[in-house]
Amino acid sequence: MLRLLEKMKDDDDPQTEMKMKIAILLHQLDIQLLNSSLKHISQDVRLNPAAVNNEVNLLKNFSGKGEDTVLESLEYTSDYTFSNGCRAPPWRQVHGEICYLIIKPHDTDPLCITCSTAGVFLNGGEIKGKDEIDYERKSDVYKDIVTFLRERSPKFVENMAKQEFTFFKEPTYEKDDQHVEAVAKVSGQSPNLDDNTEKNVYEKKRSSAEKSRSTDKKILEPSMKWKNIGLSAAHSDKAAREKEQRRRSTVSGKKKKKVSVISSESVKIQPALQCKTSDVFEEVSESSSETDEDEEQPVRHQEGGTDLPSEYWGIQKLSKYLRGGNPTATVIALCAMRDFNLAQETCQLAIRDIGCLEVLINLLDTEEIKCQIGSLKILKEISQNTLIRHAIADLEGLQIMVKILDSPDTDLKCLAAETIANVARFKRARRTVRHYGGIKRLVGLLDCMSVRSTGLTPYQEKDTEKARCGALALWSCSKSTKNKEAIRKAGGIPLLAKWLKSSHVDILTPVVGILQECASEPSYRLAIRTEGMIENLVKNLSSEHEELQTHCASAIFKCAEDKETRDLVRQHGGLQPLSALLGNSENKRLLAAVTGAIWKCAISEENVSKFREYKVTEALVGLLTDQPEEVLVNIVGALGECCQEPVNRSIIRKCGGIPPLVKLLTGTNQALLVNVTKAVGACATEPENMMIIDRLDGVRLLWSLLKNPNPDVQANAAWAICPCIENAKDAGEMVRSFVGGLELIVNLLKSKNKEVLASVCAAITNIAKDEENLAVITDHGVVPLLSKLVNTNNDKLRHHLAEAISHCCMWGNNRVTFGENKAVAPLVHYLKSNDPLVHRATAQALYQLSEDPSNCITMHENGVVKLLLAMVGSTDETLQEAAAGCIANIRRLALATEKAKYG
Repeated sequence: MLRLLEKMKDDDDPQTEMKMKIAILLHQLDIQLLNSSLKHISQDVRLNPAAVNNEVNLLKNFSGKGEDTVLESLEYTSDYTFSNGCRAPPWRQVHGEICYLIIKPHDTDPLCITCSTAGVFLNGGEIKGKDEIDYERKSDVYKDIVTFLRERSPKFVENMAKQEFTFFKEPTYEKDDQHVEAVAKVSGQSPNLDDNTEKNVYEKKRSSAEKSRSTDKKILEPSMKWKNIGLSAAHSDKAAREKEQRRRSTVSGKKKKKVSVISSESVKIQPALQCKTSDVFEEVSESSSETDEDEEQPVRHQEGGTDLPSEYWGIQKLSKYLRGGNPTATVIALCAMRDFNLAQETCQLAIRDIGCLEVLINLLDTEEIKCQIGSLKILKEISQNTLIRHAIADLEGLQIMVKILDSPDTDLKCLAAETIANVARFKRARRTVRHYGGIKRLVGLLDCMSVRSTGLTPYQEKDTEKARCGALALWSCSKSTKNKEAIRKAGGIPLLAKWLKSSHVDILTPVVGILQECASEPSYRLAIRTEGMIENLVKNLSSEHEELQTHCASAIFKCAEDKETRDLVRQHGGLQPLSALLGNSENKRLLAAVTGAIWKCAISEENVSKFREYKVTEALVGLLTDQPEEVLVNIVGALGECCQEPVNRSIIRKCGGIPPLVKLLTGTNQALLVNVTKAVGACATEPENMMIIDRLDGVRLLWSLLKNPNPDVQANAAWAICPCIENAKDAGEMVRSFVGGLELIVNLLKSKNKEVLASVCAAITNIAKDEENLAVITDHGVVPLLSKLVNTNNDKLRHHLAEAISHCCMWGNNRVTFGENKAVAPLVHYLKSNDPLVHRATAQALYQLSEDPSNCITMHENGVVKLLLAMVGSTDETLQEAAAGCIANIRRLALATEKAKYG
């Protein structure tokens, strides 16, 4: 090229000039191709023996037999190390293979892997009978061992997220852009280097740090590679002071208010984050209505051996302009930051990692509205991330946002409310909003001049948007019991009732969301009923938006605990749309809410009749299979209530509903067992149904549930056993066939739960109808146990206890034993109850006990005659006969005594 250039100077030949131009172009093309190849090669990360050895040693630190370890074990197949650091045989090293590992995860079979310069992959494992390995590749190639295990072992990922630190030496540079500043000082260059320069500097420092790690393994320091991505670990005092000094320097210099974005008076440097990692992930609910709230996102681990994404460097460069102090530059930097995909976790955590989060929160405390709006728009987007939410709360961002709710600027208030709605998804954040007066301010956002569907002026549209944002924030806050009360005291209920009449789905959804959260409180249920909200909830069940339908159904589900509400739902035509929504079985959340509402509404017999017209029973039976337990609990509960009508019991049988119901008796979900035992017991009142239940071994399953530790399950199982015994063909033999069954049910008389005792007494009443079974339970001590229960004021227990005593008197000396156990006198007082069922059962028991002379004397002494005389005139024939028979026995004893005395 130089010769051509000299020749061109001496000669004016056009061909020489053309050759020169072509040579220059070829030279430029050559340089471009070399640069492109270099860039491509630099992206190809290749493993080396030192990197593999470091990663193996790291994993061994967290391996072992414990439940929280990431692996059970990790071992090399060979202990011999060649001079180049490889453990693979020389004839395999020529293929780039470094070593072979046997890894035992907690949840999979042992894995035999090959580590090569190209990456990590699964090989064929050890060959049986030979001390050799099948070197053939059996999987894709992964960049390192951790990436390979992430794909193979869910338990590894889960336990890795629990590890607080990993120990090996880390580079001693600061986060953010300190490394750039350091290089600028040494080289005399300005810190405003381009992205590639920053990246190269970072990579050089990191590579030197990796070399130091491989040469000095004895110094143990925490690494961010394995630390949970939460708040930063505590730095040393010196590093903390340097960081604080650097941050202060960015906002130093006094500037006038309303001119400078970040002035020394308006900006409050937030304290360093001091929250423990365990606090970061605290998701404790304050109310029973809060379930599965704020699910943790997968924890992102920053791999030490890979490049950071380009977004990280872009955001880091913008962070300098955010700290610059110039209002215009700050606004432009905020706009540029919004151009990044802030929904991406990489960008969200980059903003936090390089210290931008503190700056964004500090911007909220300035008087520049444009900067406040820009900051809030970014915070609103990134606060979708669980880690960011906690960081904002730790930096006291919520307190500033609550203050912004008093701003005269509507857009600013809306953004603050929306960001609060995102952040207030965990207990501590909700408590902070309440403590700093946020609930009252948010309720104030709901207050506007009018609620109209169409023809809104621009001002009214802004008003509506403000109310929507306020409702979103209140919805998040309403998951706390104390916040529910604060919303009520702030006058939120009338405003919610007003907005419930709107036709805008955007505001209806959060408003109904608040109501369904708060409907767990009796005061809210009363207000929803009296403020006329049931009509609007029913109306919105016919909406085209499934989320709104879900919340409306859920609100009705909770409110329908009260009879007046169930009647209002029927009167406003709510049963028909609820029935129609059963057809949408794909949306499980909607199905759970709808079946729950039907269950509670079906408690009223009038509603059951309506549901029969809409063929709800058939639809519910069709949904008994392939449903999540949350839905099944409600479906079975609804079927149990529908069985109040005999015709529905037949429908369940004809639709094939009994086998799936009996199958559910084998489950473990306590709420489901409570409902299914009730449903099976209701079905068993029909003899034809009982035949199917018996054939499917349903009675045995019910009897086994008497061992369940949940008293509600025990009680419902005992109640269900009663109709099973009544309608079984050979009930006595069936009961005796259950080994240990009679002893089990007698021992339940020792329970402290009144419902369990009443149900067991009812079951004993039916068991005692068979003489052989009565003899068995007598031997098991049923008489003393029943006698101990007589001093009760519970009329339900009195009723079934008296019946059980009546039937147990039919065997041997049980009458005398009851008298000896002082069971007679308390029974006399049962006759003073206001419950006619107690009167009938007690009269029958007293009649049986009066067959023993000693018992007659006890009854007479306790004034039984006067009480029974009044009942002889009862319209209940059974009561008449029992009362008269008891009086007759007492009279006969008196006559016999007189005759013996006077002859």
